[in-house]
Amino acid sequence: MKGAKGKGTVKDKKEVLKPVDDKRVGKRKAATKTESSSKKQTKKGKLASKDPNKPKKPASAFFVFMEEFRKTYKLENPDVKGVAAVGKAGGEKWKSLSNAEKAPYEAKAAKRKSEYEKVMADYNKKQESIADDDEEESDKSKSEEDEDDDDEDEDDD
Repeated sequence: MKGAKGKGTVKDKKEVLKPVDDKRVGKRKAATKTESSSKKQTKKGKLASKDPNKPKKPASAFFVFMEEFRKTYKLENPDVKGVAAVGKAGGEKWKSLSNAEKAPYEAKAAKRKSEYEKVMADYNKKQESIADDDEEESDKSKSEEDEDDDDEDEDDD
């Protein structure tokens, strides 16, 4: 009988412990799924709110340099078609340039940046005016809806 009791208690313990372990694992899995899905939702929300009319940021001095460098590099090395090879060569060339040699590219980049800031100021003004117009329209529609609701309530009495 002692053996029977021992076996029975072991089975009971296993049966009791097993569902508890499964619940814990299940909760962990569920928690990780909700965390990852919430991250995906925020990324989608950010992507959806992107305005296609917003001006692009200007190129840095390095990218202004690369525009010219790509043309010359392709003329000198027509057999090289890899983008990575052109990028590596451009990066090495940029590092080897002195500050005086980089100055014209930095000046072009600064000019593009000032133009971008002007365009962005205009863009932001337009966005503010659109937002103000939307708020006025929504305020009007809310008050009109309230009036309509009041009229319907009076008719019901």
